[in-house]
Amino acid sequence: MEGSIRISEDGGSAYHPLPDSDSIVSDDVRLQQLGYKRELTRGLSAIANFSVTFSIISVLTGLTTTYSTGLTYGGTVTMVYGWPIVGMLTMVVGTSMAEICSAFPTSGGLYFWSAKLCGNDWGPFASWLTGWFNIVGQWAVTTSVDFSLAQLIQVIILLSTGGKNGGGYEASKYVVICFHGGILLLHAIINSLPISWLSLFGQLAAGWNIVGVFVLMILIPCVATERASAKFVFTYFNTDNGDGINNKLYIFILGLLMSQYTLTGYDASAHMTEETKNADKNGPRGIISSIGISIIVGWGYILGVTFAVTNISYLLDETNDAGGYAIAEIFYLAFKNRYGNGVGGIICLGVVAVAIFFCGMSSVTSNSRMAYAFSRDGAMPFSSVWHKVNKQEVPINAVWLSAFISFCMALTSLGSIVAFQAMVSIATIGLYIAYALPIFFRVTLARKSFIPGPFNLGRYGIIVGWVAVLWVATISVLFSLPVAYPITNETLNYTPVAVGCLFVLTVSSWIFSARHWFRGPITNVDT
Repeated sequence: MEGSIRISEDGGSAYHPLPDSDSIVSDDVRLQQLGYKRELTRGLSAIANFSVTFSIISVLTGLTTTYSTGLTYGGTVTMVYGWPIVGMLTMVVGTSMAEICSAFPTSGGLYFWSAKLCGNDWGPFASWLTGWFNIVGQWAVTTSVDFSLAQLIQVIILLSTGGKNGGGYEASKYVVICFHGGILLLHAIINSLPISWLSLFGQLAAGWNIVGVFVLMILIPCVATERASAKFVFTYFNTDNGDGINNKLYIFILGLLMSQYTLTGYDASAHMTEETKNADKNGPRGIISSIGISIIVGWGYILGVTFAVTNISYLLDETNDAGGYAIAEIFYLAFKNRYGNGVGGIICLGVVAVAIFFCGMSSVTSNSRMAYAFSRDGAMPFSSVWHKVNKQEVPINAVWLSAFISFCMALTSLGSIVAFQAMVSIATIGLYIAYALPIFFRVTLARKSFIPGPFNLGRYGIIVGWVAVLWVATISVLFSLPVAYPITNETLNYTPVAVGCLFVLTVSSWIFSARHWFRGPITNVDT
């Protein structure tokens, strides 16, 4: 096999394929060029890689659990127009990540990219900072997703027994945390299976999400006895949020969190590259296609459900009967008003619950690969334990570690829901900071030295990269703004506190300890 392998000034190598299509370095050889021997089974196709990431983004999960946020802050205008705006800018971020992923297809993903793009001087610190923001953000995503499923199960039980206003059974916070633990246990068991089984489950999850979206977006407005007009759906701006915020631009910005929270987790395609065939091409394809298809089906879901909403103020007042889930109330009332009972709505919630289950399952998959790679380079406590693989070439210890930490993070909900919200807020801002760091290094320190892989943006790479960095910087500020006035202990937005604490802990651990022993990615193959 022939190819052009260039050695950069920091000693790293990047494969630069020749124009001849027959001159392709195999995945395993490319991995060795990057410094690693193959330890995981390379059994994922392009579709399988996409499926894992698409099921993590899971528009049914994100939009269902945050629909109330969209209704409260801006209503239909924020959701209908905010979604494509956020979607396009998310695609910019994803495209920049895809370009770097093509050059460095390893399970380490973001932190490995940062190390190579910064060189020997700044590489270890950049790798350390990016890696910890990435892995903690991923754990927060899993915590948030599986806790949302536990809450939705509680809502389904509540509605099935008559609703809150009808004396239905409302599970205590201790029951909900038990649901959460049971869900994580199932996810850990599934992720302990060989990659061929995970590939099958991942493709099933992707299919379920796509079919589920189309079924619900058509079924709910058809069943509803009253439907909103097109004028209402496309022009109504809700300023009655009850939180003392009256500025329309401010309200619109806060409503964008629904969209940005949903469109995250697509770094999974990068973390699965060591198990993906033609990784330098299919990894980037997984990132871009999962974002693109999510934007399309997500917008359809928003429109379909929103056409069943006729009175936002009434709906938000009634969500108490459905445990605070606006979409649960929409589904339930649609069937109840037409058929006299809400059984059909509860079944629809079951469709969403399965999608959330798949989302959490894929999230644990991505978490475990990140933990495996990070510990392979010695960055985690007891690294020698977490990077081991079993006979089926599955990082089994990393799987159970990810599930355990996600459960521990959810335990904060027993003490204070404010503390829990601060914890999971890292799922959006913390993770996006990890996305932006290697992109920032690519357009600054590595602007001239970066050698792209098969997928690249050419001369537009720098421009696209800067837009991505500026967007992440913007949302990091906007989503840290207060969400209610006057500001009290209960209304304070703890996102900057949580992200700030993570930054301080990460930098402090570097200054006082890691800088003496962490050298970034470690080669485990002979030269």
